[in-house]
Amino acid sequence: MGDTYVVTGGAQGIGRAIVEALPGKVVVIDRAGPADVVGDAGDPAVAARAADLAEEYGTLRGWVNNAAIFQDASLHSSPVEEVLGLIQANLALAVVGCAEAVRRFMARGSGGAIVNVTSHQAQRPVPGALPYATAKAGVEGLTRALAVEYGRHGIRVNAVAPGTVATARYREMVAERGPSVEAEVARLQPLGRAAGPEEVAATVAYLLSDAASFVSGVSVPVDGGRAALGLDPEAI
Repeated sequence: MGDTYVVTGGAQGIGRAIVEALPGKVVVIDRAGPADVVGDAGDPAVAARAADLAEEYGTLRGWVNNAAIFQDASLHSSPVEEVLGLIQANLALAVVGCAEAVRRFMARGSGGAIVNVTSHQAQRPVPGALPYATAKAGVEGLTRALAVEYGRHGIRVNAVAPGTVATARYREMVAERGPSVEAEVARLQPLGRAAGPEEVAATVAYLLSDAASFVSGVSVPVDGGRAALGLDPEAI
């Protein structure tokens, strides 16, 4: 039996690209198929089922928290309870996955690696995305805290922060709004285009691999230089 991995939100988009980039058996958690475990990745029972399955296939070496909820809400127009609920839901997707992975790694006693998929919005939010940006900032803090607390157990924890990625959602936006979307992305991201999901996946695969054996507690931008340029998306 070889190494195994768990990827949440792995049925499509960036998650599917991550699944395809990893060696060995990957157990996918998603709300819909194709997935090995269908359910809410923020549910501890679902995470435990995925970990059990990964350990049946081999040695659980890595866990990727990619699942996310994309729903905007504003403090001036939405009930506070709705805003808090969205923040909590996105944070739970990472906290639950990290908790399950840490416990499995510690029980085995030989360490492992976790990668949390955050967003450029963790550092530079865009208007209207307060719950998502707040949660992703929390996930980056969680990443650093876990790296410090569990490093002595051989557990590495890192994050990747994508900019705009050419997923199905992005392609739908381009189809609806026209070429101005691509022009705006080119303005915001110095490499002049959206990332391919496989480019984000390659960074995740590196962070899970032995090639990154002394990398922990960092958030790696995969944004074509967007964070370095730091333009306001609404600036004229």
